[in-house]
Amino acid sequence: MAVYTKISEDILKKFIREYNIGKLNSYKDILEGVENSNFLLKTSKGFFILTLYEKRIKEKDLPFFIGLMNYLYQNGLKCPQPLPRLDCKIYGNISERPANIFSFLKGISLHEPEVSHCKEIGAILAFMHKTAQNFNLNRKNELSLFGWKSIWEKCCLFDIESSMKNEINDLFGFLEKNWPQNLPQGIIHGDLFPDNVLFFENKFSGMIDFYFSCNDILAYDLAICINAWCFEKSGTYNINKANALIEGYNSRRIMNQQEREALPLLVQGAALRFFLTRLYDKLTIPDSAFVIKKDPLEYLEKLRFYKISSIKKYRFLNFETC
Repeated sequence: MAVYTKISEDILKKFIREYNIGKLNSYKDILEGVENSNFLLKTSKGFFILTLYEKRIKEKDLPFFIGLMNYLYQNGLKCPQPLPRLDCKIYGNISERPANIFSFLKGISLHEPEVSHCKEIGAILAFMHKTAQNFNLNRKNELSLFGWKSIWEKCCLFDIESSMKNEINDLFGFLEKNWPQNLPQGIIHGDLFPDNVLFFENKFSGMIDFYFSCNDILAYDLAICINAWCFEKSGTYNINKANALIEGYNSRRIMNQQEREALPLLVQGAALRFFLTRLYDKLTIPDSAFVIKKDPLEYLEKLRFYKISSIKKYRFLNFETC
């Protein structure tokens, strides 16, 4: 979450009259994140979240995002519920931006998740994958392997060290040659970092920020989580967290052998994806945007951790626990 667009109280009061959420008492910016402008609303009926969709979010994708959240909510996943509008449209407009209001979820994000949290998140991710199987809309992953190449080309228009260029170009060659083509696919979250998961009283209370969700390899979504949840702040890889995450996932959805064998490659692709998008944001997002820009070098170090000579010989996960 973030704030790119400022709104006045008068404009906000007019907008919330399009919903049955009571009268506005107060509101404040939510600064975390990089994608949209978000505000915490307090009304006479409780707390709600207002999201203004910024330019990176294509308006044509909003029916997918909003529809998916509503479908998952209706089928038992703890996630924001898109609130119905009085005009029956799926979203409105405020300050020249598409916008919507969502239910408020109690909880906080964990800065240092423990092994038990990783196991729980693995199970929740698998539940989301299985639940979304019958959702009737699709969205292509624009941040797939080919999308990464486009971002990298844009980054290279800036002053990038030649050694880094060579390193990333070599990795692209490796991934393009070996990227799996026949693994189980479905709807993925695509951005399930600890800051997109809420815990209340040390238990999972909500999954948020579905604006990278799309159709792609299910195990790739798990690889994103391994990178995001299983490294300590020092950069050290925690195999116990990874095994717990995979064990939790397999408790709800059993991975086949091809998916397990592909994980060492998928975690490299997932690390490259977030290195590139963070690098691009660092190079292009203005400091005046009130956004906390995340460090791309964190994911460059993860890439270097995963660097291998032969993928067939490389194993860093204990699959016997699954």
